Amino acid sequence: MGAGDATMDTSLKEFHARSIADREGFWAEQAALIDWHEPFGRVLDYSNPPFTRWFVGGRTNLCHNAIDRHLASRRDSPALIHVSTETDSERVYSFGELHREVVRMAAIMRALGVKRGDRVLIYMPMIPEATFAMLACARIGAIHSVVFGGFASHSLASRIDDASPVLVVSADAGSRAGKVVPYKPLLDAAIGMARNKPAGVVMVDRGLAPFERVAGRDHDYAALRERHMDDDVPIEWLESNEVSYTLYTSGTTGVPKGVQRDVGGYAVALAASMKYIFCGNAGETYFSTSDIGWVVGHSYIVYGPLIAGMATIMYEGTPLRPDAGILWKLVEKYRVTVMFSAPTAIRVLKKQDPSWLTRYDLSSLRALFLAGEPLDEPTARWIGEALGKPIVDNYWQTETGWPILTVAHGVEKTPTRLGSPGMPMYGYDLRLLHEQTGEEVGVDQKGVVAIVPPLPPGCMQTVWGDDERFVKTYFTTIPGRLVYSTFDWGIRDADGYYFILGRTDDVINVAGHRLGTREIEESLSSHPAVAECAVVGVADSLKGQVAMAFVVLKDPSRVVAPDAKMALEGELMATVDKQLGAVARPSRVHFVTLLPKTRSGKVLRRSIQAICEARDPGDLTTIEDPGALDQLRQALGSRT
Repeated sequence: MGAGDATMDTSLKEFHARSIADREGFWAEQAALIDWHEPFGRVLDYSNPPFTRWFVGGRTNLCHNAIDRHLASRRDSPALIHVSTETDSERVYSFGELHREVVRMAAIMRALGVKRGDRVLIYMPMIPEATFAMLACARIGAIHSVVFGGFASHSLASRIDDASPVLVVSADAGSRAGKVVPYKPLLDAAIGMARNKPAGVVMVDRGLAPFERVAGRDHDYAALRERHMDDDVPIEWLESNEVSYTLYTSGTTGVPKGVQRDVGGYAVALAASMKYIFCGNAGETYFSTSDIGWVVGHSYIVYGPLIAGMATIMYEGTPLRPDAGILWKLVEKYRVTVMFSAPTAIRVLKKQDPSWLTRYDLSSLRALFLAGEPLDEPTARWIGEALGKPIVDNYWQTETGWPILTVAHGVEKTPTRLGSPGMPMYGYDLRLLHEQTGEEVGVDQKGVVAIVPPLPPGCMQTVWGDDERFVKTYFTTIPGRLVYSTFDWGIRDADGYYFILGRTDDVINVAGHRLGTREIEESLSSHPAVAECAVVGVADSLKGQVAMAFVVLKDPSRVVAPDAKMALEGELMATVDKQLGAVARPSRVHFVTLLPKTRSGKVLRRSIQAICEARDPGDLTTIEDPGALDQLRQALGSRT
């Protein structure tokens, strides 16, 4: 499934234009990339805008496309490579072995009463059984809802209540940077709080943390697996628009939003993205450093690579343990061809000895893809030069399931542009719209990044259990137009490259001037002393808001002396002044050794802002290191 001959004689712009002008013809062709048990009658049903149904009447299955269809030709080829630097273990499952384990897990679920359309909540660390559980749900037509392992009890409880699972699959504990994180007490507390209590819990005992079993509810996975070793569970063929999974968006207030995904559209979108965007071929190895609790883990650890017949690496560990070369060691060992990580992980490596990047044979690697947060130009340049490999940024959302903006080297060898995630991908009718008039803005003008529906295959169908919220949240914010808002600001240059400027609600108003915090961050990052930074708008009685910056230096010793600290702060302010003008200059630049982040690497800007304004920092269940908040408070307390 490499770059098809048919596409290489066309440009990306032509390819994209056809996907919009002839949606049905275009996507009918892409639908041939997967197996269908029964053909679809209609490619697209958009009779009830903005709701979209793809490949209507077609019957297929994600598990079949990820595993079963490869058995004839790839039974003994690697499928799932599990590596844990936390427990010092590695295991390679062939497609045949993965198939057996998934069928066993499916048999366990069936025996515990899980039926087609039932929800199964998966609350697990990065272990093979988590992948088995996801694929087993897909196999029997159950709807999985994966919750990031280690989420606090109240967050987990709200997701249990919303999804109403009949079964939870969990484990005794995860591990992070050598520290065991017990899951079972959090799960028990969450079920205690939840109104919709699951009938059963399947526990994978890793032997990391002792736990209490609840009689009649908790089941031991190992014992059940023994019981169902040789069971056969056939594929449940689902209509294309039936629900495959729900995934809750992080950082929401109130009732969490369950992003609901279909079966057929998602399978086709992933298969096409593996061909045109990631250029992954059957028999090769894909390595995404994400977590199954996030959308990247769903799309590009579990489903996408396996659908393409690739081996996929599932990694439990950090980029720094046992040392800063671990990711590159795995690339060498497993001959990784496509790697997908986050800018945050790269910024972490930026602070380490650069020789780690050259110690391993990376000749198999064709490209490094980065997404999750905007990729600043200095970081992109640094890692690109250090690896000597193409660095491909991509921009998308939990809601879309696959990239909105990137370059598609399987269509055309379009050059990348530093600081830009690229161009609109096929299927996305992307516009930059004025937030108040809804009119399209011109070249180099700032607008809201919006998509004219119908949304392409693979995108969310609706918010689980709440169609009204889906329409209201995503399709009513631009005046006079039924368009999907990404809630991000962007600009487009004369060549058609887009640049993301930050969230629409991350705009600050300084004395009547509207500034994107992302633009200020980009400017600060261009200074050679800066490893990473975050800028937030803080309430100010004089100017309405002022920009405040928090900077992590490559060399913290530079600001030990008060005079040196003041001089560097002035230097950084002058950098912004010169690049963006005095109006964008931060009121203060504070130096810290780490920024508060979620475990998926997103900077908690809302919490930073709240601390600056002496407010409650809010829900911190996913924070990586609470000590980062103390640093902020100390930095703010030391104002001169």
